[in-house]
This record gives sequence, structure tokens and C-alpha cells, in this order.
Amino acid sequence: MKALLMLENGMTFEGAGFGDEHDVLCEVVFNSAMCGYTELLTDPSYAGQGVVMTYPLIGNYGICYDDTESTKPWLRAFIVRSVSGAASNFRCDVDLNTFLKQNHVPGIQGVDTRTITKVLRESGTMRGMIAYGDQIDPAAMKKQIDAFVLESCVPLVSSGEQKVYGDGPVKIALADYGVKSNIIRSLVRRGCTVKCFPYDASFEDMMSFSPDGIMLSNGPGDPKECTKAISELKKVYAHGVPTFAICLGHQLMALSQGFDTYKLKYGHRGINHPVKDLSTNRVYITSQNHGFVVNGDTINPSVADVRFISMNDGSIEGLNYKNGKVFSVQYHPEASPGPLDTGFLFDQFLKLIGGGQI
Repeated sequence: MKALLMLENGMTFEGAGFGDEHDVLCEVVFNSAMCGYTELLTDPSYAGQGVVMTYPLIGNYGICYDDTESTKPWLRAFIVRSVSGAASNFRCDVDLNTFLKQNHVPGIQGVDTRTITKVLRESGTMRGMIAYGDQIDPAAMKKQIDAFVLESCVPLVSSGEQKVYGDGPVKIALADYGVKSNIIRSLVRRGCTVKCFPYDASFEDMMSFSPDGIMLSNGPGDPKECTKAISELKKVYAHGVPTFAICLGHQLMALSQGFDTYKLKYGHRGINHPVKDLSTNRVYITSQNHGFVVNGDTINPSVADVRFISMNDGSIEGLNYKNGKVFSVQYHPEASPGPLDTGFLFDQFLKLIGGGQI
């Protein structure tokens, strides 16, 4: 079916639909990864977004359910240059087109993703809309885009109930703002029992589990919208329980200590982002997916030290807090771009729980 993508600046891109073809409004972003689309599709941090893939051919190895990061896709639309006509991999469970149809995610292919990406890099992330059919009204699309406001997606992606994973001796309370499954797996593999709490759980709720440590997960959107979580994290910090925060959790902890965050022009989304550890001068290859960062100019040096910075734009990628019990990173150490470059951070977390130093 004919499909049309329109950006909020009025630019249009004509292509063909695939997946579940229904009109959709979204925030349009791009991802520079050459592979890993299964993980991307099921990453809750993409909730509300239409993702443009810069790599031109997507779907060639299908979907493997063992690689998913949650129970379903969370993005609103998938925008690609070309969808592979065959899914050729011995681990494939279903082809990409069928997977998107089953999960009601619309897609558009045949568009100039190179041009779209250059526009987003120059003008910044934009709202957009994809419409389908032979009678598409661009003027009506533009009105809908102008009226579109992306609301907070954290309540949508966070589990509404408390769940327990693993049965190890170390107890971790995980604040679920849209957690990726591999964060949980990374802890369980290291001998942890992980109990997930909803995004709006109180500090008292989490401490009722008598945790040895607290994990703050990734998640979508603007961290400043998570006012309840920010308030509760002030208590976490004051209590001094060992805490490791990733992505949105990193931003929320920073906000709880009076630091500020801001929105990047077009975000960091890909699996080859170089990050420098200032404590060792070593550079790691990281997987990233975020549109907001901590403002380095607002960090109180008596509260936290900058540990990691982006080698691309110098933005803050990780903090060590002076209380010796909290550390955080903006990137995803549970992912495998390096492939295991920064998995040691989970080991540092367990060492901290055992009485060691960050």
C-alpha cells in the first residue's frame, strides 16, 4: 500500500507500507546500528518514537525471540530504506513483516533514509506522521502533526506489578522505568534475586524487600516528567543503599541531587558510541539510546564526579557520587556492542554491595 511520511517541517517522503498499516503520529529519530533491530524494536526506551534505520537493508535475519528486550515492540513506527524479502538465519522465529503485523506496528519502506537522517541531524528531532492509502491529505497530516504532543511513556512501559527473577543470595530492588530484559539477566547471572518495582513505587516499598542494592533502569522520554521517582530517589541517596543507575535512571538520580538535564539536538542512538573513562583514560564502545543528558555545568563537585564522557560530543556519560554508594551511566552496559566492553560495571555494583569501592 502507498505510504507517506511527513515531518513537522513539512517535508514528505513517499514509500510503501509494511507491517500493520495504520496512520500513526510519532517523534521521528534515527538509529545508526547496522544490526540489532530485534533488540531495538523491543526496547521500551523507544516508546512513542518512529525510528529511522540508517542501514539500508533491514530484516535479513528475521526476528529471534531469544534476543528481545521485552515482551513486545514499543516504538510507534519503523522507517527503513528496504525490507529484506527473506529472513535467512537458523535462529529466526518469524520474519520482520509478520512480527510487526502481529504487534500492530506500522512501517514504511522505500524512502530516502539518508536524506531523512541528514535533515534530523541538521534540524533536530521532529514530530512526524505516516499515512497510508491512495487518498492521503497532506494538509490534514500537517494539522495533526502540529497538534501532536508526546506524553510521558514511562507509565506505559513500566510493569504494573512486582515481579521476581532469579533466586541468588544477593537481593536487588529494581525500579522499572522501562527495563530491558538483559539488565535483569545480567544481574541474575551474577547470583542476584531481582525484584522489579513499578515506576511510581515508593522508597518504602522497595526497602520492604530488604534489598542489598538498588538498580535504576532505562526508560523513555523526558526525565523531568518523572517527578514521583525523583522525589523517591532523594530518599534512596540519603539512605546510602548501594545503587547502580542506567540511562533514564542515571538522569533521574542526577535530578534528585539538584543537577539539571537537557534535550540533545538529535540524541544518541546506535551501537558504536565511544565513551572515555576519565579514571583510566580507556575508551569503550557502547550502545546508546537516549534523547536527554545530564547538564555537566550543573553538577556539584562536592556531590559527584564525572567518570565517563562521550568522545563524540563531550556530554556526560557517567557519574560517581561522593557518598561512595551510588554510581550511574548514560549508556547500556548490558548490551553487547564491544561485545562485552562495559559489563564489568555490574561486577563493580556487586563489589560495592559487598563493601568494596566504586
